[in-house]
This record gives sequence, C-alpha cells and structure tokens, in this order.
Amino acid sequence: MRRLNRLLLFSVPLCALSLSAQQSKIYTHNLKDFDKAVTLYGEKQYQAAQILFEKTKTENKEMEVQADCAYYIANCAIRLEQMNADMLMENFVEDYPTSTKQNQAYVEVAGYYFNQGKYPQALKWYDKVDEASMSNTERERYNFQKGYSYFNAGDKKQAEKYLNKVINSKEFGSQAKYYLGYLAYESDNYKGANEYFDQVEDQDEYKEKMSYFQADMNFKLGNFQKAIDLGEPQLAKSNTMEKSELNKIIGESYFNLKKYDKAIPYLNEYKGKRGKWNNTDYYQLGYAYYKQGDYENAIAQFNKIIEGNDFVAQNAYYHLGESYLKTDKKQQALNAFKNASEMDYDLKIQEDAYLNYAKLSYEIGNPYQSVPEVLKGFMDKYPQTPFKQEVQGLLIDSYITSKNYKEALSLLEKNKSPENRLAYQKVAFYRGLELYTDGSYHDALDLFKKSIAEQRDARFTARATFWKAETEYVLGLFNESLLSFKQFTGFDEAKSTPEYKHINYNLGYTYFKLKEYEKAAEFFQKYVETAKDDRVRLNDAYLRLGDSYFVSTKYWPAMEAYNKAIDMKGIDADYAFFQKGISYGFVGRNERKIEDLTKFVQSYPKSKYADDALYELGNTYVTENNTTKALQTYDRLIAEYKTSSYVSKAMMRQALIYYNAKNDKQALDKFKKVVADFPNTPEAMEAVSTARLIYVDSGRTEEYAAWVKTLDFVDVSDADLDNTAFEAAEKQYLQNNTKGAISGLTSYLAQFPNGISALKANFYLAQSYFTEKLENNAVPHYEYVIGKSRNEFTESSLARLAEIHLKNKNYEKALPVLKRLEAEADFPQNVTFAQSNLMKCYYDQKDYANAVVYAEKVMANTKTEDRVKSDAQIIIARSAIKTNDEAKAKTAYAKLLTIAKGELAAEALYYDAYFKNKEGKYEASNAAVQKLSKDYSGYKYFGAKALVVMAKNFYGLKDSFQATYILESVVKNFKDYPDVVEEAQAELKKIKDEEAKTNSSIQN
Repeated sequence: MRRLNRLLLFSVPLCALSLSAQQSKIYTHNLKDFDKAVTLYGEKQYQAAQILFEKTKTENKEMEVQADCAYYIANCAIRLEQMNADMLMENFVEDYPTSTKQNQAYVEVAGYYFNQGKYPQALKWYDKVDEASMSNTERERYNFQKGYSYFNAGDKKQAEKYLNKVINSKEFGSQAKYYLGYLAYESDNYKGANEYFDQVEDQDEYKEKMSYFQADMNFKLGNFQKAIDLGEPQLAKSNTMEKSELNKIIGESYFNLKKYDKAIPYLNEYKGKRGKWNNTDYYQLGYAYYKQGDYENAIAQFNKIIEGNDFVAQNAYYHLGESYLKTDKKQQALNAFKNASEMDYDLKIQEDAYLNYAKLSYEIGNPYQSVPEVLKGFMDKYPQTPFKQEVQGLLIDSYITSKNYKEALSLLEKNKSPENRLAYQKVAFYRGLELYTDGSYHDALDLFKKSIAEQRDARFTARATFWKAETEYVLGLFNESLLSFKQFTGFDEAKSTPEYKHINYNLGYTYFKLKEYEKAAEFFQKYVETAKDDRVRLNDAYLRLGDSYFVSTKYWPAMEAYNKAIDMKGIDADYAFFQKGISYGFVGRNERKIEDLTKFVQSYPKSKYADDALYELGNTYVTENNTTKALQTYDRLIAEYKTSSYVSKAMMRQALIYYNAKNDKQALDKFKKVVADFPNTPEAMEAVSTARLIYVDSGRTEEYAAWVKTLDFVDVSDADLDNTAFEAAEKQYLQNNTKGAISGLTSYLAQFPNGISALKANFYLAQSYFTEKLENNAVPHYEYVIGKSRNEFTESSLARLAEIHLKNKNYEKALPVLKRLEAEADFPQNVTFAQSNLMKCYYDQKDYANAVVYAEKVMANTKTEDRVKSDAQIIIARSAIKTNDEAKAKTAYAKLLTIAKGELAAEALYYDAYFKNKEGKYEASNAAVQKLSKDYSGYKYFGAKALVVMAKNFYGLKDSFQATYILESVVKNFKDYPDVVEEAQAELKKIKDEEAKTNSSIQN
C-alpha cells in the first residue's frame, strides 16, 4: 500500500474566547495590577502577566479575584511550557469548583495545544470539556478540533466519530468530509473515499490533493488508464515526495498495460520508500527494459535484487538469465537460472529455469556440481518433460564432455541401466587415464579392465587394452603387459587410435624388460623405420635398439644404432658414444676402442659414464700390454672421480699390474690401500688373498698374520664355514625365495657379523625385506651398506633407503640420504629421483629457498619427464606464493599451465584466474575459471577457490548479483573447504556492505 509520508493538514481557524475582566466597579480601584496583567496576557507577554497575577492573588483576598488569578496563572504556565502547568490547572479546577472560567479554561488550553499541533495534549484537555455548557458554534469547533486531533493521533474510529458530527457544518463540513475521505482511503475503502472526495472536488483547496489519492485508488482498483489520466496532470503541482509516488503509480500503470516504453521514464523517476527501492521496483524496471530488448539495462536492474526469495525474485532471476543469454554471458546466465530453479513460487518458471540451467551446465560446465548430476536431477524431478529425449542424450554425452570422470563414474556405478553402458565404458577409460597420470596405477588398472569388459565401443576397448598394457608395464608385470600389447594390435580399430603410432616402441621396451633382446631389436627397428615426428622417442628407440643388439653380441648393428643416436644430438648422446666405444673392443678393434674412449673422456668429462670410460680405457691398455698408459688412466680415474664405484677396482687393477710385473713392494702397498680404503668389499677380499701370495712367496707369513689380525672383516680360520653359510643363503636369494633368503641371511649375519660376505649379505637381506614389504626391517641393513666405503651396492641402497624414508614421511632422515644419492649416483634416473624428492622435502620443511634450487635443477635436466617437471614447476610456484613473490609465482604457474595435467593443471588455471583478477582483467580471469570448471571439475578445492575469484571479477564488472550469488553458493556448497568458505564470507560481507550504502541513497 502506497502512503504519503506526511498528512495533508489545512489551517483550522480557532476563535479564542474573548477575555473579560468583569470586575465590579466597587473594587476597580483595587485591581490596577490585575487589569495590567490581563492586558499583558492579551499581548502574549505571559511571563510578565504571570508575575502580576501572582502578586494580585497574594495581595487580594477576594475569592473571585483569586480564582481569576489562579486561572490566568495556570494559563500562562501552559503557554510558557512550565513544568507544573498541568498541576496549576488541576489545582485551579479543584480549588475553585464554582468558577465560571472552569469549562472555558479546558477549551482554551485544549485550543492552545491544538494550534501548537500538540494533539495528544489537546485531547487530554478536550476530554475534560463539558459539551452541554457550550453554544452550537463552540460545539462544532470543539467536535472538529477533537476529531482532527484523533485523526492525527491515529485513532481512526474516534476521528470518524467526531468528524461525522460536523459533516453538515457550514464552517467545518468540507474539511471533515476531506479527512473522512482520507480515512476511508487509508482503510482501502475506495468507494467510501470517492463518495467523500466527490463532495469536495469542486473546492480548489482540496482538488489538487485529492488527484493524487484518486490516481492511487484507481491504480489499486485496476483502472490503470484512469490512474494515468489523473496522475499525469498532478505531477507538475506536486511536491518532491508526491512526485515520486505519482511517477510510481503512472509507471506501474503503464507497466500493467504492457506499454513498457512509456513505463520506463516514470519508473526511473521513482525515489523509493524512504529513499530506498525494493525488489519489486527493480524487477518492474528491469522487466520493462527486457521487453524493450535493452538487455544491458535489464541486467543492471535485475542485478540489484539482493537476497530476494519470493515470486518477484524468482521472475527476476529467470529474466536475468534470459537477458544474459541474449548478451552471450553464459556463466552469468547459468547462475541466474540456478537461482530461479531453486524457488517454487511459480512452478512453470522453476521447470523452465531448471531446463536452461541443465543445458547451460552441459554446454559450459558447472562449478557447483557435476554436469551429469544436474541433468539427472532434472530428469528425476520432471520425468514427463517434453524434453526428455533431448536431456537423456545430453546426460549420456555429459559423462564424457564434463571430464569430471570421478563423479561421473560414481553416478554410473549407481545406475547401470543398458543405455548407460557405453557411457560407463568411456568414463571408466578416461578415469583410468586420470589415475594413471596421478600415479595410482593399481586403481587405473582396475578401471581399464572394467572398460574392456563392457565391449560396447570397439575403439575404446582397443584403447583401454593399450593402457592396460602400459599400466602393467609400469607395475613390472612385463609378461602380462606383452600379452595386452599383442591383444591391442589384434583389434581392427587399433590403427585408428592415437596410441597405435607408438605400439612398436612399447613392444620393443616390453621385450627388452623380459630380456628377449632379439625380439626387442625387431620392434625397435620397426619403430625407427616409421617414427619421424617424435624426436625424443626416436632418439630413445635408437639407444635401446643399440642396447638390444649389444646384449645380443651383434656389435656392428649396435654401433650403427648408437651412431644414429649420436647424430641426433639428443638425450643420452654421451651414453651412445660410450657404448659405441666399448663395442669396438668386442669386435677386436681395441685401437679404435681406445681412440673413441679417449675422445669420449675429452668430450664428456662430466658425463655419468666418464668414470666407466676411464676404467674401460685402462683395462683396454692392460689388454694391449700398455701398462704405463693403463696405470696413468687408472690414476686419473682415482684422482678425478673419487666417489666412483670404480676407484676400488682401478686400485686393484693397478696392484695386479705391479704384482704381475713382480713389483711386489708397490703391489703390496696398493693391496693394503685397497683394504684400508674399501674394507669388507670384494676387492678388499681379493686384495687380502693376493697379498697373502706375496707374503708367502717372500717367506713373511708372520707379518701377513699380524696384518690380517688387524682386519675385523677377515677371519682366516673360519673362512670355509663363512663361505659355506653365505653360499647357502645366497642360493635362496638368487632363486627369489625371499622368505628362505631372509632366514638364511639372518642366520649368516648372526654367525659372522663381520664375515667375508657381510656387505653382500646385508644388501641381500635388505632387498628381501623390501620385497616382502617389511621396509622398516630393511632400513638397518641398507644403512650398513651405505655406511661402508663406496661399493657396488651403495647406489641401490641409497635409493631404496630414501624411498622408505619418503614413504614414512620421515623427511629429516630422507634428506641426507637423498643428498648422498644425488652426489654419488651413476644412473641418471637416480639423480633425477634424488633431486625431485629433495625439492619436495625442502618444501615440506618450509625451506623454500632450497626447494626452489632443486626444482630448478629438475627443470634444467633435459631427461626429466613432464610429470616430474610439473612437480618441479609447482614447487617453484608454491614457494613463490609462500614467500609473497607473486611475480615469480605468476611466471611459474604460467609455465606449469603448459605441461601440467590433472590437479596441477587445475591449480595452475586457478592462479591464472587469480593473477588476471589482480590485474583488472576480469573477463579474461572469468574465462580461466570457466575452463577450470569445465575441464577440471573433479578438483573441487581449486574449483571453489576459483569461484571466489569469479565473484570478485563480477563485482569488478559492476555485476553485484553474480558476485553475491556465487559467494553464497560457495558458502552453501563447499563446507569441506573451511578456508575457502571463510574467504567467500569475507568477500560477501564486503560486497553487501557496499551494496547497502548504494541502495540507501535516493534512486535516480
């Protein structure tokens, strides 16, 4: 109901009763002060008059004079608003009950308060008046004033009672009818109101005011054109507040007549109730713009409907969605339709909004719930929808297009109806790929098997078979992997799959792992003959082709393959060069072997194979009887590669050269150095054994015995027992009987803790425990191995020990082991393993500087896989975020985005959106969020964080509805992520505080 904010009050003439002293001439001479006081009272000099009346009352003992003085003293007190005014008048009435001024006092005081607009006070005194003692004229004035006082006090019933008493009064009748009409209008009694207004419409003083009421009444009665006809002429004559109300009446009348173009200017001029618009006001103006095709202005108005939850809000959200669709803003439309679909005030609108929400979810993705879940929800709620066939088609396809395979799989597992089996096969396959990428190989294998079992789409059956083989290969199930790869090649559809171009490469590797080198060479050869576009695989294929020929003792073909790899100048060119060099030794071309290995050492001094090359070169010199060169080469190896596992072997070779040349002193010195520097190693055992021969030949057996007693790892008397015990345990180990090996090796070490084969026994025992998944039991034995001088088991033990500590998340113990592995490893993959895990350990310990150092090492390694590079890039990016280096973080996340998959890709996209928001690129930021919600909807955490960024974008774009709606949805739907909810709540409060300021201002 629309009401004026202030009542229309016309001046009401008040004829005060004339004051008459009426003194008797007998005491006139005694009332000089009294007469003067009456004169001052008449001149409204109440303070002075009151003083003289009080003086006269004190000095004159005449009862009538004292009554008159008390009357005037009380009257002055009322007019002066003195605290005791009411009490003085009450005292006058009580003290002088026979005074002729008693009723006159009530009327005059009430009239005074009436003229002052103090109607409650006036009513208090009117209630004391004796109507019977009044004249007709005085009674009419009394009834009107009392009725008007009730009118202003809001007592409609009493107002009507007294105003009706003067409805036929010549003086007060017109005013009474006006106010009675207004009271009827206020009570929605438009018929009664019109009857009263019609009786005074010819009087100008009422006519203008009544036009407003009549316009409003006709509007409420549905007479919209008449409301317009009455309202428009009145606009120019109205005050600001009335103009606002009339603009609303006229605008809304045009709106109801569907004349939206005419409604818009009037609706725009409305100022709102107390300067504030409500949701209906925004809706009407927005809808008028919508019907005119002015969608941008429609959006601007609909967006101002904050927190609406009624019929009007549902309509507004629906038409907001329509407006967004018309302007190709689909993400915004999705949010608006979602809101409308969650309200049930208009069921038809609810259904249509839900349908639009479902279709848009399919088209652009849905950040709140999976697309299949949305479509299925629509089908469940509206099973008889005329769009059933269309939505069912979208539902099945959405399982694939949404890429939210985790949730899609969960839904499909619950609904295994025949029409969903094809979708299930595809989703199982794609979810398997996700798990494979994330390193969850066992789970991936289960899903590939499920996909194959469906047999609905032959092409997907073939693809799933390929990836089943890949997963089996990664899990070390090489026989199973080979069978699966062969099955893949047997499918007619295999050649049309993206996997087929690498099948020969994969088969080659599988045969290689099975040590069927001739078959491996066959498939690697097939691959290199056809592969042209993948240089990394082609380079690797040449290397493995060379290795396959090499192991099969086909050295000339091996050298040809290695030459191809060298010519490509790709990864592991040093390895190819080295392998080619040693191959010459096997074909009797030692001079060429020496030449190539010498070139290798010069060309690749920092290669992992440099120490291998020097060792082989030294051995070749020995074969060629060039012991001088051999000794020099071994010296270089010992000096330049102190941590190499070949150092002990090179020293042993030098000792044997001296021994064979009968340089016993130099040989013995070298043997003793081997024993001292590399105790408890096979070389040390051989050194002791050969040194014994020298001592025996020279007759120095006592000296030998004294020396041997200083060696805690040699017990000559128990040597046979030692060897027998170890050989029995080793046999179990070599036959893969791990339980028997554990028993035998444990027994051996209990008998010979420092035995001849203690090093090997500890390593074998550790490996056996590891195989049996008793990793913690393996730890002390790996530690024993790495605690000894560098030996053939050091690198493997470091790698395994690091793996165990990492699995147990014992990063403090893992760190020193990983650092040693990085420094001492011969195999590149172990270096990569060490560096990649060092970066993770440092990051976990919040040592971000070192984490970045190792991440950059990993990135610089050309042999690093994309998956590991993604890990490195994310460490760099996250470390930058932790240290508030946003410039570096932005660069790192941008690089990550080019190589990442799965959750890392979702994280990179989130930060892409985050940084674009900070730069004020709101549209571009929203595009990144939409890509995240469409392609990576399974990663809810980053999806939720991205929604907060999207809300900030929309607020930056002046779209407060989208901003608040998205934030409210985050708070409602993502309670599993309290940090995100907290951020959303903070942003929501900020926006609502700002919107409250905006909405409280006068609307223009």
